[in-house]
Order: sequence, then C-alpha cells, then structure tokens
Amino acid sequence: MRIEVMDTTLRDGEQTTGVSFNVGEKLAMATMLLDEVKVDRLEVASARVSDGEFAAVQKITNWANKHGFIDKIEVLGFVDGGISLQWIKDAGGKVINLLTKGSLKHVQSQLKKTPEQHITDIAKVVDTADTMGIKVNVYLEDWSNGMLTSPEYVYQITEAISKMNVQRIMLPDTLGVLNPDQTFEFCTQMVTRFPNTHFDFHSHNDYDMAVANAFSALKTGIKGIHTTVNGLGERAGNAPLASVIGLLNDHLKLPNNLDESNIITVSKVVEGFSGLRIPENQPITGYNVFTQCSGVHADGDSKDNLYFNNLMPERFGRNRKYALGKTSGKANIKKNLEELGIELDVEDMKKVTQRVIQLGDKKETVTIEDLPFIIADVLKSSKSNEDICIRNYNLSLAHDLRPLASISMNIKGERHDETAVGDGQYDAFMKALWRIYTKLGKKHPTLKDYIVTIPPGGKTDALVETVITWDYDGLEIKSRGLAADQTQSAIEATIKVLNVIEEGTLTRKGNWKEELEK
Repeated sequence: MRIEVMDTTLRDGEQTTGVSFNVGEKLAMATMLLDEVKVDRLEVASARVSDGEFAAVQKITNWANKHGFIDKIEVLGFVDGGISLQWIKDAGGKVINLLTKGSLKHVQSQLKKTPEQHITDIAKVVDTADTMGIKVNVYLEDWSNGMLTSPEYVYQITEAISKMNVQRIMLPDTLGVLNPDQTFEFCTQMVTRFPNTHFDFHSHNDYDMAVANAFSALKTGIKGIHTTVNGLGERAGNAPLASVIGLLNDHLKLPNNLDESNIITVSKVVEGFSGLRIPENQPITGYNVFTQCSGVHADGDSKDNLYFNNLMPERFGRNRKYALGKTSGKANIKKNLEELGIELDVEDMKKVTQRVIQLGDKKETVTIEDLPFIIADVLKSSKSNEDICIRNYNLSLAHDLRPLASISMNIKGERHDETAVGDGQYDAFMKALWRIYTKLGKKHPTLKDYIVTIPPGGKTDALVETVITWDYDGLEIKSRGLAADQTQSAIEATIKVLNVIEEGTLTRKGNWKEELEK
C-alpha cells in the first residue's frame, strides 16, 4: 500500500503565530513541494480568508494546470451553503477539504445544531460540489476529542459521510491531545469499522508526540498522513515532513512517492520565508544533526563507521561533519583534515588539537573553515621566540569614559607595567605598550593598516583574524594574529612583530617576511 502524504505548510503551517507568506512565496513553496519533494497532495489555503490568499491560490492553480498537478491542489473550505465552493472555483481550485465537526461538543456548542442537522448541511455542500466539478475530502475537526468523549457520534457522522461522494475522510488530532496508544486504538477502530474508506491522519504536536502519533496511525492501515515543512503549525505545530520521511522509509518501510534528497532545500526555503529558524538539533534538517562532537565517535567512524545509523546525511543532500571543540580529539581533527586534503605529522597534530580544545573552552564550536587558520597560526607561533610576551592585560570600556588598558609584560625576562587611555581598547593597549618602549628607549614600528576578517563562509563564532601592516625603518612588515576576540587577535599580531624586531632579523633585509609568514 502506497502512503499518500498531504503537506499543509501553506495552510496549517501559515497558522503559526507571526508567519504570513506572500503570493510569490506560496507559489515557490508549492512548486518545490510538488515538483521536487513530490508530495502527493498540497493544501494551499483556507477559503474566504483574504484577497491575498485568493491571488495566491490563483497563481498556484494556474501553475498546477500547466504542469499536471491541479488535482493535487486542495483548499480548506467550510459548511457555509456553497460560499467556500464558489471561492475555490473562482480561484481555479478543483478540491475542497471540507471542515466538519468531529465531536458532539463542537456540533452542539459551536453550531448549536443536532448531529442530523449537521449531516444534512454537509450533504448539501457535497452535492453542490459535485455539480460544480469539485472533489471533496472531509475533515472531522476535533475528531480526537470526539473519540474520547463521544465515539458514537463519530461513528454516526463517519457512516453518513462515507456514503456521500467523498474521496477521503481526514482524522485530525486538532488539539494535539492524543498519545501513541490512543492514536493506534482510535485509528484501528475507524479502519476496522469502515474498511472501504480512505482515512488520513493529521497530528498536532502539543505534547511533542505528533510524529509518534503519525507512526501509530500508519501502523493501523491509515492511507494518508499530513505534514508541514519544519513542523510549522498552530500552537506547537504539526508533524515535520522530514521526520515523517524518516519513519516511512526506515521504520515502517511503507511505499511512498517522496524524494528525500530534496527535503533540506525546501526546509531552508521555508525557514527563510517563515522567519523561523530551524532548531540546530532538529532531526534530519537541523544544522548539527549530522555532526559528531565526541572524539570517541570520530575514532569509531574512522575504524568501522561505528557511530553511523540509517539516517545517512547523503540521503538528504547533506554531509557528515566532525565538530572541532573542547570534546574533540585527534580523530575529529584528522577527519576534517582529510576533507581539506591536509596532512600533519604527530607533533603538529598535537599542537593543533590543543589549540582547538583551548578555543572550544572559550566558544561553542570551531568550524572546518577555521582549521587552516588555526594550523597556520599554531605552526607559525611554534617557530617564534618569546623574548617579548604579555603577562596579562585588562581592557575596560564604559559609557562616557575613554577606553582604558592596563598591561603587564616581560621583555627579556624583566617585568614592565603600564596603564593608558585611548580612542578604542586596542588603541589604549598600544599607548600603554609604547609608554613602556619609550621608558626603555626602544624603537617601535608604526601601524599603517589594520584588517579584520573571519574564516570564509561567515559560519564561525570561534575565530577572528587580524592582519596588521607596520612600518619599521622604511620596511613594510605584516603580522597576523588569530583569536576568539578581535582585540586579542590584534594584540597577538602586535606581539609577533615585536618579537621579530627584538630578534634582530630585520637587519637582513627581506628576512622579516620569512619570519612572519613561514
């Protein structure tokens, strides 16, 4: 049995607080979901909502007509004497998802009608739809509470609707109240009582069980399941499309039309259009879900893929990554170096690993884009003497006060302390530093240029690179610092150039470049 997947990102997903899609965005998402992800059906709007919604449905149905998808476009409509049907027809739609009442309480308290009256009203809409050439699916709104409090009413209305010209009956857990055991029990009762009826299940995530409930429903013989991209939806949202793909293909092994390789693309597009970021630990689509942090895991993967599962990132157009941070080991570093095509000896590997751990203690994660910067910085630093070093420094910045720097440094084993103010924290540091040099009668270089960058891609929060151009006795010298903080990286670049000057290597013209760049 092939499972139908109906995605309702453009209707139920748009009911997420603060989310509103414009016409162009709706069309773009519709084309991706149908043409690339290959969902079976798409619920694109609610009838009678707004002129903008009408225009969006027109755009989508025009596109769908040209590409053979018109029967897959569905619009939520109401038992309103045919008004919704006319709205859908005018917008070019061919399918109505008719919202009816799936609990006795809703019929009596909201509609103020008897079950028989409500069934009569539904029949009139279905008959009208038939004359207009519009196919009908039926939602039993609040079905889950109906099964909990008024099951005989649910059976009564389902019996009546199943005899009408209706394609599907859709069972929503409207308020997200069910657990997997209840879902299995109630869906089993529906499938058993009405074996010739096509049922869909529509879950909500109020108790964080939307996917688990979808799993239970599908085990009973339910033929269709509803999703939204990134789990968008009212309140806590709906079952995420990506998670449903995983359970269909891996756990239930049920046939379906979905193309899982395109799920990450549509997920990112919906993230951008909705303005709601995908949680970094969101299964399948989250930024970190295919990233191993532990060095033990990386080591196991290197030896025999010991920490792989069936959710291989390549299935979803992604790649496995090995995080660089304080829990990293040599195996993580090695995995990333292999991807970059870089090879280090044992001693250099130890130095780089230690630097990654140090950065990880200060920030959350070091990215692969950082690694070449770290390698270059560590290996260059290890070749430099430390005649001049900073013991400690304190930089302060306060409103309506000039930045202040207090520093303590060693110059050839002797301690020197100084304090100064400046136009910025680095400027204050430099003024304090040059005061020490002036007292000692030492010549110092003049800063000519100062460039701050982060590694390519802009994804890192761990590193800042500062390259400073100096003038010293007519020689142009460049020094480079790398640190988690911009000012710290500038200070490192400054100390590097002072050590090269102190070593006297600049007396051999041109050797300054070898000292700082090797």
